[in-house]
Amino acid sequence: MKKPINAVLVVFIVGFILVASGAIYTIDETQQVVVTQFGQLIGQPITEAGLYFKMPFIQTANYFEKRLLQWDGDANQIPTREKRFIWVDTTARWKIVDALKFMQSVRSEPSAHSRLDDVIDASTRDIISSHILIESIRNTNRLADDQKVQLDKGEDKDFGKTILEPIEYGREELSQKILRRAASAVSDYGIELVDVRIKRINYVSEVQNKVYERMISERRRAAEQFRSEGQGKKAEIEGLIQKELKEIQSEAYRKSQEIKGKADAEAIRIYADAYNKDPEFYAFTMSLESYKKTVNKDTKLILSTENEFYEQLEGIRTVE
Repeated sequence: MKKPINAVLVVFIVGFILVASGAIYTIDETQQVVVTQFGQLIGQPITEAGLYFKMPFIQTANYFEKRLLQWDGDANQIPTREKRFIWVDTTARWKIVDALKFMQSVRSEPSAHSRLDDVIDASTRDIISSHILIESIRNTNRLADDQKVQLDKGEDKDFGKTILEPIEYGREELSQKILRRAASAVSDYGIELVDVRIKRINYVSEVQNKVYERMISERRRAAEQFRSEGQGKKAEIEGLIQKELKEIQSEAYRKSQEIKGKADAEAIRIYADAYNKDPEFYAFTMSLESYKKTVNKDTKLILSTENEFYEQLEGIRTVE
């Protein structure tokens, strides 16, 4: 008598056969699936995560991303409205919103990138070439408005300034124009273009050197104007310093002369009072002061006996 086959083993074997034959497939939260049979589309796209069944060997599960995808284009040389050639490098984000239409039109992400290259590059070229260069660089007129306010106030007028040209559209608005034009073109592929951004803008090499030379020349001119203005300020400050110095010296000299005059007057008064008190003693002390200033041990005087200067020396005997 044969033993009964283990039911668990049977289920395991059947499941293994189904999986091996491709009858079971799973979808996670980031994926969506389009089932094809001999290359023909079957049913609607499956966008919910879970476990699904299909006919083995006959049907195929084609997986597509549900998440945002990155597109990064090559830099293109584009002329602006004023015929200035620039390099424009753009990037975009997109997602597959209709997997069935996507499968019918482009079938794979590499093919979708190729279509996006054509559509976004063409839209970028059309928008950039219809606007002036400055609109691709600046977003607003804030700097121009600030400069106009400064010029109206007379601040830094014609002093190394370059008048900024006002813009009608900015870089952000141009990016939105590119997005709207390209989005309408790729919607037929089951693609939603979420965002388009201008990553980088640069002059072509032929123009770049001239632009750098002009920038250097402008900065040098501004530097010379700054130096000239600085030298003028320096001369003005030095002139004020000399003027203040002379005023201080003049005031100091006036005060010193005033003090000297008062001192001399006081000295004369004191001398006069001393003379009035004892004229002979005053004459004697003044003579001694005069002797002290004019006579020393090496002095030789030849005076007559009638000389007034000799009066106080008269009667003094020379000591050997």
